[in-house]
Amino acid sequence: MHWTGYLEPLAHGAWITIQFTLYSILFGGLFSFAFGIGKLSHNWFVRGFSIIYIEIFRGTSLLVQLFWLFFALPVAGDMMGIDLRLSPVIAGVLALSLNLGAYGAEIVRGAIQAVSPAQYEAAKALNFSSSQALWRVALPQAVPEMMPSFSNLAIAALKDTSLVSLITLTDLTFAAEQLRNFYQDSTTVYTIVLFMYFGMALVLSAIMRAVEISVTRWRGFRR
Repeated sequence: MHWTGYLEPLAHGAWITIQFTLYSILFGGLFSFAFGIGKLSHNWFVRGFSIIYIEIFRGTSLLVQLFWLFFALPVAGDMMGIDLRLSPVIAGVLALSLNLGAYGAEIVRGAIQAVSPAQYEAAKALNFSSSQALWRVALPQAVPEMMPSFSNLAIAALKDTSLVSLITLTDLTFAAEQLRNFYQDSTTVYTIVLFMYFGMALVLSAIMRAVEISVTRWRGFRR
């Protein structure tokens, strides 16, 4: 089989990979802000829950998290008489998003805490509440500082999607493995896959860089 014949199944797998990457970045970003801000909360329950989530998902392997959600959670549900079976798509997106969110939460927390205390004092002098100071003073200054780290996390999310092939999802890695097994042509298949991942990473880096520039300009405008 000529190498061009590999492109159609690999392109289909790449599209699945792109979708998983986008979903994990979207939901992972939401988890990042929710639990990053939650870790700074004055409410002990919210703060404690956020800390537990962050430490668990930062301290354990993404592969184990994926397997636990897909294989172990349904078994635990059966023991309790509850159907907790997740489809491969939901399990994959959830594992990737939760893992990404745990790392992103620390970025959010660190960026917010890095805002000068004088800014909070000024907000207090203007009679802002704590939530108003967060949303109107701290976050507009903190978000641009988060962007370089979030760009790195986005690239990591793209690479981590390869793990979903282990729960039978037909992403780029899964498609490559099927072709390799069928045609016994590891060199050609994985060379193409290598360049496809590299190309997707370049595009994602450019997008994140554009977002970073846009956010930085927005901060300048706000000032």
